[in-house]
Amino acid sequence: MSGLRSFISTCLFYILLPFGALFAQSPVDYVDPNIGTAHCRWFFYTPAAVPFGMAKLAPSTDAHLGNPGGWQAVGYDFRHSSIEGFANFHEFQVGGVVIAPSVGDLQTVPGELDNPAGGYRSRFDKKEELAKPGYYSVFLKDHDVKAELTATKRVGFHRYTFPKTSQANILFDIGNKQGESGEVKDAYVNFTEDGRIEGYVITSPVYVNIYQKGADVRMYFSAKMDKKPSTFGSFVKEQIFPGRNEQEGVGAGMYFTFDTKQDEAVEIKIGLSYTSIENARLNLDTEAPKMDFDKAQKQANKTWEEYLGRIQVEGQNEEDKVKFYTGLFHALLGRGLASDVNGAYPMNSGAVGQIELDKRGQPIHHHYNTDAIWGAFWNLTQLWAVAYPEYYADWVQSQLLVYKDAGWLGDGIANSKYVSGVGTNFTSLAIAAAYNCGIRDYDVELAYEASLKNEIGWKDRIEGAGKMDVKQFVERGYSPYEKQFDMKTVEEGSGFAASHTLEYSFSSFAVAQFAKQLGKTADYEQLTQLSNGWKLLYDEETKLIRPKDSNGKFIEDFDPLAPWKGFQEGNAVQYTFYVPHHVEELVTTLGKETFNTRLDSIFIISQKNIFGGGAEIDAFSGLKTLYNHGNQPNLHVSWMFNFSGKPHLSQKWVRAICNEFYGTEGIHGYGYGQDEDQGQLGAWYVMSSIGLFDVKGLTEIDPKFQIGSPLFDKVTIKLDQDYFKGKRFVIETNNNSKDNIYLKDMELNGKKLDTYSLPFSDVTKGGKLKLGLTDHPVTN
Repeated sequence: MSGLRSFISTCLFYILLPFGALFAQSPVDYVDPNIGTAHCRWFFYTPAAVPFGMAKLAPSTDAHLGNPGGWQAVGYDFRHSSIEGFANFHEFQVGGVVIAPSVGDLQTVPGELDNPAGGYRSRFDKKEELAKPGYYSVFLKDHDVKAELTATKRVGFHRYTFPKTSQANILFDIGNKQGESGEVKDAYVNFTEDGRIEGYVITSPVYVNIYQKGADVRMYFSAKMDKKPSTFGSFVKEQIFPGRNEQEGVGAGMYFTFDTKQDEAVEIKIGLSYTSIENARLNLDTEAPKMDFDKAQKQANKTWEEYLGRIQVEGQNEEDKVKFYTGLFHALLGRGLASDVNGAYPMNSGAVGQIELDKRGQPIHHHYNTDAIWGAFWNLTQLWAVAYPEYYADWVQSQLLVYKDAGWLGDGIANSKYVSGVGTNFTSLAIAAAYNCGIRDYDVELAYEASLKNEIGWKDRIEGAGKMDVKQFVERGYSPYEKQFDMKTVEEGSGFAASHTLEYSFSSFAVAQFAKQLGKTADYEQLTQLSNGWKLLYDEETKLIRPKDSNGKFIEDFDPLAPWKGFQEGNAVQYTFYVPHHVEELVTTLGKETFNTRLDSIFIISQKNIFGGGAEIDAFSGLKTLYNHGNQPNLHVSWMFNFSGKPHLSQKWVRAICNEFYGTEGIHGYGYGQDEDQGQLGAWYVMSSIGLFDVKGLTEIDPKFQIGSPLFDKVTIKLDQDYFKGKRFVIETNNNSKDNIYLKDMELNGKKLDTYSLPFSDVTKGGKLKLGLTDHPVTN
């Protein structure tokens, strides 16, 4: 078969990959992006990207189908056997600009999974596919083409190696929906006189329509090919226009045909932007003016080496390292750049804004797209704080841009448009936690103003800011539930009223600590009072959190395992533990014995169901269970025994979750088809597997990690000295094994510890934590 000679090295690498990890010297070698790609989200599988980049290139197997709810699994599925093209944009609610190669008769629609010959898609063999950080390649069997992808921050690189043919085609399919992007409103593509392919696509994502009706998302591009085509033309879906150099409207695209020799490659560099074609061209000419594919791939690999290498783990279990670095990879992959090299960024209004420049003419920070921060304080923000504080600072600055532009913080943003996701808003909690951790290189007073408004502001509150029932919480201390509010939130209450009350109580606590540090006494007192809201919904009879109606009465026909009835994506049993800020008081309220017995029993039962949804391939399969690790509300629960006098049970169950919920396969990765929201489940594994976690989400004035039982013999965290005093923090375990999972003794910098609490400041000063492990619980 022609083309295989250039593919032999890739095939051999793939065949040897399971054994290659045994000899891996770099964190990059342990990452397997294909893990968990069955039933994964649109943004999950983008191997050809750099950390937090804008250019996120990936193959698509069913992306053109879109999805009705805006959140369902679509894009790439491990179980599929044909690829329809390679999209350049992948973010929450953002996707588009597809490039696809083919050979033979020109086809301008992707075709369907059950009929690959009906479009430009091609079948492929998993053995001829390679994905690693910063690079992707696959052999397209129907076209005899090797496809390769890599990227810089804002520039995508494509290389297509063709057989000998006079009909080697490259398509720019611009005007069709992709993944979560929603329907296309308009598109334009132009083959310019200087040989560039440029244009844009404007989409109307589902979540933008929900939270900011009438707004849209715009993606721009400017591409160069390293060879001149023999012929070209445009198309609109299946209608072809030979020789035409531009096309506009839904379904618009361009095609280019080449006369190629055997194993001749065509390389494409494509600059991307969310603001203009001119800035897409500027991004390309600034980041990659003389860079070819191989140089870009080498640079991407070097970047991943540095980012993944900030946390180095050592141990005998190679599978744990694969889980660790793949989880870290996903945590660093999501929530990517939305601003250009010159600091231009898309404003909430649809206009183009400008980030302030420093003396060298460089933007003082960047802007990012981001999925909702719902639950991210139990994974991402803890990871950012300890190992990537410069990104955390940028993320705060980015959120404040939206606040300045539109007057409210946004829990999730797509090109600065509000995409709240779950209708709540934890951005203020995450900002307060950053301040607590000493990450403060932003306008602190503005950050506080925005955070306070997010907690108690309800007048003229917009849908995109979430928390539309916050007036009830501020005035009553809780949000009421009524049947007419089912699956929606209005000023009078919410169908998720009980979970909202718990969430607002937690975030009120966080911002109260922010207020206290800034001397805002009256605010501190009000927010502290609001943080007690959970107590109003505690039902002594059932010892569960139970929704109340508008008359202050507990709802009747109460089913503790029923999801959606007062609880967002969960139930009363799961959410009763959602009191992280007052965890000690929750233990006392339930009674220590009741707390420990109930929680331990929950994990004993849940272990049989793989800690959530079992082997059912569905993001919401665990909503009716006692515990659901596949979704955000439960991610702190296994660590709560540290506050109830049974820390050995946290050591036991956290390890069990790491070993059993997380897998190393396409189908069993993050549970079975569970919802991995831009690195959250991966980041949870990272923090839990190194034995550092904070149930309170770093919301205390002096935040503290709880110490757990690391999976690794040695962990080295490289600290950013622009933010912290120390150079590195090392965690060493003695007598670590599959059976020795319980902490026996602890020592920090040569001094014995008698508490499982470790101040965040002790970590960032640098030093060494030594942990002794044993095979039986230590209860004293």
